[in-house]
Amino acid sequence: MSLPTAAATDRATIAALLAGIDPDALPLRDTLIELSNLNSGTFNAAGVDATGSRLIELFAGLDATVEHIAVAPYRSTGDRGEQLLRPLGQAIRLRKRPDAALRIFLCGHLDTVFASGHPFQKARQISDDVLNGPGVADLKGGLLVMLLALTALERSPWADRIGWEVLFNPDEEIGSQGSAPLLLEAASRNDFGLIFEPAYSDGGLASERKGSGNFDLVIEGRAAHAGRNPEDGRNAIALAAELALSLHRLNGQRPGLTLNLGYTHGGGALNIVPDRAVLKFNVRTSQPSDECWLEEQLDLMLTRANDRDGFKVERFGGFTRPPKIISAGTARLQSLLGDCGRDLGLDLQFRPTGGCCDGNNLAAAGLANVDNLGVVGGDIHSDREWMRLSSLAERAKLNAGLMLKLASGAVSWA
Repeated sequence: MSLPTAAATDRATIAALLAGIDPDALPLRDTLIELSNLNSGTFNAAGVDATGSRLIELFAGLDATVEHIAVAPYRSTGDRGEQLLRPLGQAIRLRKRPDAALRIFLCGHLDTVFASGHPFQKARQISDDVLNGPGVADLKGGLLVMLLALTALERSPWADRIGWEVLFNPDEEIGSQGSAPLLLEAASRNDFGLIFEPAYSDGGLASERKGSGNFDLVIEGRAAHAGRNPEDGRNAIALAAELALSLHRLNGQRPGLTLNLGYTHGGGALNIVPDRAVLKFNVRTSQPSDECWLEEQLDLMLTRANDRDGFKVERFGGFTRPPKIISAGTARLQSLLGDCGRDLGLDLQFRPTGGCCDGNNLAAAGLANVDNLGVVGGDIHSDREWMRLSSLAERAKLNAGLMLKLASGAVSWA
């Protein structure tokens, strides 16, 4: 009778560890409902911090070092063109074995798009396997997937071979401006990243992602009486309209680049020539070179506008998410995850998306990553947001399977 090989023993150990990820053995549903009911709209800093504190409690059994990190306030433009600063909650970083030969970065955000005054505040189970609630998919369910996967790794006999770093960031839903430096730091000291945004509703994952930028234009004109001397005025709304049309015409001029005029404000009393207007827009890019092209077009428009007598146009904001281009490292990571999915009976399909996330920032910094490794769900950013409860264990096994294969030496990361 032949003895089992070391490889066979390792496979059996991995299978046992994955089988131990059992949602029926843990109060996962109730924990997710608790997290969902805790409002953490981005600008509810107290709620974001409370969510972070609860996550620290949940992750305490992993015995990692914990850091609370203040991030810069969010800068925005008010309706009169004034620059506003809004405080944000703290980021939280957990680290364990930072000197290990292989280091993995895991990331998920604490904030949601639902402000404290939004009517969508409570989670509810709408079928045996479906939970509806704020953040259940985007991204609080993903945080529990991360916890289950790391717990499986820490229970393995090979845990000391992998170091890991977790970042809970407080401002992903508004572009991660405050936490961008933390993402860059993580990219510099880890081998690859696992990001726990929700998977598509059919279980698929994102491949390429578009980049994004938000821009604000403050247009100053000159007030005058609309009846007595309108010729002495300079109508800021009229110039804003001209700029808006010029910006809108940029759509279709480069493949994949889109520009959305999202907000305008200006004027007041109808018998006064308006002296100020604000115009805000979002740009999505497909290639890094799109950013330079858009900047050139915008500079040309504003130069012409500022050459007009009596007008002044200022620009605020900029690009915050570079487009995510699939590198060799990310392609390798997708392949490894695809193999892990097949082990579980999952046929993972990767396809591009116009959305963006922290995976964009990490890819631009050179860190291979896959960024839809959270729960399966849909209708995010609406009061119909849902997630599949069984995907908590399913996606935890997918992530844990990858880490356990790497830790055991069944596969290697070059």
